[in-house]
Amino acid sequence: MIDTAVNPLEAPDTDPFAIATVAAAVIADTSGSATHDIALVLGSGWGETAERIGATLATIDNTDVPGFAKAAVVGHSGTMRSVAIGDTGRRALVFGTRTHFYEGRGVRSVVHAVRTAAAAGCRTIVLTNGCGGLNPDWAPGTPVLIRDHINLTAASPLEGATFVDLTDLYSPRLRALAREIDPRLPEGVYVQFRGPQYETPAEVKMAAILGGDLVGMSTTLEAIAARQAGLEVLGISLVTNPAAGISPTPLDHAEVVAAGRAAAARCGDLLAQIVTRI
Repeated sequence: MIDTAVNPLEAPDTDPFAIATVAAAVIADTSGSATHDIALVLGSGWGETAERIGATLATIDNTDVPGFAKAAVVGHSGTMRSVAIGDTGRRALVFGTRTHFYEGRGVRSVVHAVRTAAAAGCRTIVLTNGCGGLNPDWAPGTPVLIRDHINLTAASPLEGATFVDLTDLYSPRLRALAREIDPRLPEGVYVQFRGPQYETPAEVKMAAILGGDLVGMSTTLEAIAARQAGLEVLGISLVTNPAAGISPTPLDHAEVVAAGRAAAARCGDLLAQIVTRI
């Protein structure tokens, strides 16, 4: 059960969009910029992206912004940054971590960064993650565009009679732009499980039967919230390990972190080029 005294964002009488608006105002005041243009949520392996996009103009501790918490996963940063997008005059709002559903903080907390980004003026969001790959041709370190998802969390950020069309949730325009930069980029369907345990071989086999190519513990709830907020979504996964049953060795989070570090330069360069052209 969520302790709403500790996390008021999840209290039934709280308006999560109002808290996002307050959070955006704090970011604007701290960063010195009234608005931002593009938001990025950096998962495992994507941590070098901010440095490669442009100069960091402000760094803000998550805990200084209403509704945000410190990083809960090794390899993630507990800060957000306001970053210049090259010399375009535009700014990116870069979140160095995310709240995962398995942390037990509630769905509103999971999607709070997305709603804050929309309140901060962003019209585009890039959601990244580190994940398990089902395709044996995708070695650890392979970035994969998300073309669709399967949400197996049994949860949604939408509340009440809120009906949102998820057709082309992951923008065909942005995926085409990414392939102009790197024509080798494959596409796949991302399957989110609740976690925090890794998937069993049987669950991975089920994901494949359902049409999945990638398995992980994030992203889908954020993408749904982004569509509700009117944001254009680009999703990119980094294959950090073969999924259970495909990998010949047991899964280990330390290996996931190591694979992310090894691919950091390539992923950072790729995403920086994409963001500059959005």
